[in-house]
Amino acid sequence: MSEIVRPTRDGIHGREYISTSTDLGKKPASLRFSENGDLGGESLDLMDIPLPIIIKIPPFGSLSDKTLKGWARAAEHLGTLFALPEDMIQKDLEKYAFHLMPVVSQAHKARKKLDSVRLVEFTFSEDWKKDLEDIERNCPSALISIRIPLLKGIEKKILPLIKHGVSIIHLEGNSNGLTPDKNPRVVKDGIRSVHLSLVEAGVRDEITLLASGGIAMAEHVAKAIICGADAVFIDFPALIALECRMCRRCEKGLPCPVEISEAPVKWVASRTVNLIGAWHNQLLEVMGAMGIRDVRRLRGEAGRAMFFEELDMNIFGSLNGSGEGYELE
Repeated sequence: MSEIVRPTRDGIHGREYISTSTDLGKKPASLRFSENGDLGGESLDLMDIPLPIIIKIPPFGSLSDKTLKGWARAAEHLGTLFALPEDMIQKDLEKYAFHLMPVVSQAHKARKKLDSVRLVEFTFSEDWKKDLEDIERNCPSALISIRIPLLKGIEKKILPLIKHGVSIIHLEGNSNGLTPDKNPRVVKDGIRSVHLSLVEAGVRDEITLLASGGIAMAEHVAKAIICGADAVFIDFPALIALECRMCRRCEKGLPCPVEISEAPVKWVASRTVNLIGAWHNQLLEVMGAMGIRDVRRLRGEAGRAMFFEELDMNIFGSLNGSGEGYELE
């Protein structure tokens, strides 16, 4: 845990309020007021969720309509979002539209039923401007997120997006917590690199960074935010909460040993709510120990953490790469 900078931990016990609400969208660089004191200039195009965790459908699993409905109900109960492919949103999920985050594969083919959602995502491509225009036309009231694989040099692609007015970027790593590079890095290094480049360019507050890939424990939420993310996606933890054994039998067409697809909607929702509620409590624990009362202040606070590579270099860097057993030579 980060070093304790103040003695109080009252936020955990209810005597001091700690906010875990996160803003999604673009914040203006400055505020302008009219002569009569009203807020003028560009409008605030923001939405907020009460905790920096978004549920994301996992890449595999013995899923059914009941499973998806359970996760959607959990997202509604928690006030967060549930990200899933747009073509998986069937009629019985439409009532949860306020808490759904459709992932559109082909923006120009997005269905009209997406009109009532607050946030839509599509994958980055060289034709991203056309896709962006299509989404804006089909979903005029929704915020738009662009998902980009967390590759080296991604910063050069993000800056033009920001200049064009894109407000939310999803940095995607793989399920092992690594970047999809030929020589992969840990996701946290990719997040830090993007965050620091945006700080240096003076545009960090103009963009919301979402991160996914390898978020497996409660502590990973705080670590990702410290590295520069505003919020994170979880997928496999939500599946494991349903007693998934990660045996991948479902990928081979074999029956699920715990029959997840048959689980009742209410049970799926309650298990997911319990999981994220426990993670939320642990986030409060970490923030209380740091003396931070707002999770938005935690973003990029690298001074609140200790990184293994830096400690390793400070302690052992003077050995000049000497291998184990060199003292016997």
